[in-house]
Amino acid sequence: MFSTNSSFVIALASLAVLAIAYRGISVLREYERFVVFTLGRFTGVKGPGLVFVVPILQNVVRVDLRVRVLAVPVQDVISRDNVSVKVSAVVYYRVSRPDEAIIQVEDFEEATSQLAQTTLRSVLGEHDLDAMLAERKQINDNIQSILDEYYHSWGINVLNVEIKNVDLNETMIRAIARQAEAERNRRAKVIDAEGELQAADRLRQAGEILAAWPQAMQLRSLLTLQHIAGDKASTIVFPLPMELAGALGLGRGKGG
Repeated sequence: MFSTNSSFVIALASLAVLAIAYRGISVLREYERFVVFTLGRFTGVKGPGLVFVVPILQNVVRVDLRVRVLAVPVQDVISRDNVSVKVSAVVYYRVSRPDEAIIQVEDFEEATSQLAQTTLRSVLGEHDLDAMLAERKQINDNIQSILDEYYHSWGINVLNVEIKNVDLNETMIRAIARQAEAERNRRAKVIDAEGELQAADRLRQAGEILAAWPQAMQLRSLLTLQHIAGDKASTIVFPLPMELAGALGLGRGKGG
């Protein structure tokens, strides 16, 4: 009778051990970790691979260490020059210290999203509309540095921040188009004026050289005649130098 009871107790104990082992054994993938709490106190991080947790006495929180993509919802932003725009962005981050991500903040995913939204509005509100459109990389780096400073205490690393879209209303789009057209016209007028200035300066230099060297003036006249002679339909007017006209007496008046 005693041996029968002993065998039953041993079998029952073995079954209980197997049940505890079955409930306590877990297999974690390479990118997963268990944050373990024993009687409510943090006792360590386990994984990856085969992990044993004592049922009832210990409970765990599973944390994924892979890169997460946070799509920041569209935010209404007022730029520094009082232009209303709608901006959306995306944040890439990963959990680097699972224990801090679970202990320091109640829900790190929700906290990450809310902080990204407020930081996006705050940073973009300090820039003009032209800067939002032309200096995105600098703004992205600024937002990333601010987020990384806060996320670091939560055991989270920000990998990248990208502004996806900056949407304007139709009125502002037309105003920007008119501004761009006016800017192009201004540049065209400036370039034209600079060309006239450079041409005038070159003509002045050429005039000074020709005035200092009369032979150069004669050579230039002959080259002009050669160019005109190529067109048979042209009438050639030969400019006679004043020195030669004076030598031939063609410059004297009738009374001379």
